[in-house]
Amino acid sequence: MNSTLLAMLTTWTLTFDCAAPAQLASFWKAALGYVDAEAPAGFVSWEDWLIACEVPPAEWDDGAVICDPTGVGPQISMLKVPEAKIAKNRIHLDVKIGLGRDQPAEQRGARVEAKVEQLIQLGAKELSKHFMHGHLDHIVLSDPEGNEFCVV
Repeated sequence: MNSTLLAMLTTWTLTFDCAAPAQLASFWKAALGYVDAEAPAGFVSWEDWLIACEVPPAEWDDGAVICDPTGVGPQISMLKVPEAKIAKNRIHLDVKIGLGRDQPAEQRGARVEAKVEQLIQLGAKELSKHFMHGHLDHIVLSDPEGNEFCVV
């Protein structure tokens, strides 16, 4: 099979390692406007899929999958792991609510601040604010499990 065809057949998902998949999925659904992902093709429910894959019932809460309801953004999964996060992310998400740096700085900053307030109410923590030319540019937050992300 040629490399172009393989690239076209390759799918991908962002995965967060975490302690509480359902809770982290709830946070990111609210942050991104995502929804719970449908069960894989050929299965009526995730439970049917878990049974078919011979996943022990004790592990059925060890993961969660959310998706963009428009089908544009990537699928995101949460996978339970035993260890806690101990270092800064090497990759992070940008929640782009400001509509771009070509927008009036005051309006963009107000949208960023409003989204940050919503996310803090959902369990995020503000880590730092960044300014450009005297105006708010973006805010770095951490999700409820300490994963850093930006609201821009």
